[in-house]
Amino acid sequence: MNTKLISIPVIAILITSCASGPFGSQVKEPFTGNAYESNNRFFRGTGKGESSADNVARGKADIEAKAVLAAQVNTTMKQVTDQYLQQKENERAADVSDKFESLVREVVNTNIADLRKTGEKKYFSKKENKYTVFIAYEIKKNAMFRYLKKQAKTNQKIDERQQEVIQKVLDQELKKADEADVN
Repeated sequence: MNTKLISIPVIAILITSCASGPFGSQVKEPFTGNAYESNNRFFRGTGKGESSADNVARGKADIEAKAVLAAQVNTTMKQVTDQYLQQKENERAADVSDKFESLVREVVNTNIADLRKTGEKKYFSKKENKYTVFIAYEIKKNAMFRYLKKQAKTNQKIDERQQEVIQKVLDQELKKADEADVN
C-alpha cells in the first residue's frame, strides 16, 4: 500500500519533468516545417517581429522575412555563377560575379511583383504588453529568374560579354525551375 502512495507522486514528477528539457519547453512557432522552407520550385522566407506597437512588430517581421528571401536568392545566384564560371574558365570571372551580385542586390531592393505573402499571424501578450507578428513569403524561382533576366537586360552597367554570361546562367536556372514546376 505504501509503495503505491509513493509511486504515484514519483510518476507525476517524472511526467512533468519530461515535458521540458534543460533548455525549457520547446515551442512550435507559426510558419515552420517543410511547407515554409525553400525547395526546387520556391524561395521561401519567414520573419518574426516583436514590439509594444503592432505596426512596428509587423514591420520587423516583414523586413526579416524579406531579408531571408534576399539572402537565399543571393546565395543561389553566387553558387550558380561560380559553378558556371569555373566550367568556362573565364578570365573576367570576378567582374561577372560582381555584376551578378550587384544585380541581385538591386532586384531585391525593389518591389518584386510575384512575391506572395503565404501567412501572417499576430499575438499579443498582456503580461509583457507586446505584440509578436510572424510573416511568411514565397516567390516562384522561375518568376524570380525571369525578373532577374529582365533587369539584367536593362542594366546599363553590364557590358555585352557579361550580359551574355548572365543570360546563359539565368537560362540554365530557368530551365531547372520550369522542369520542377512541371513535376
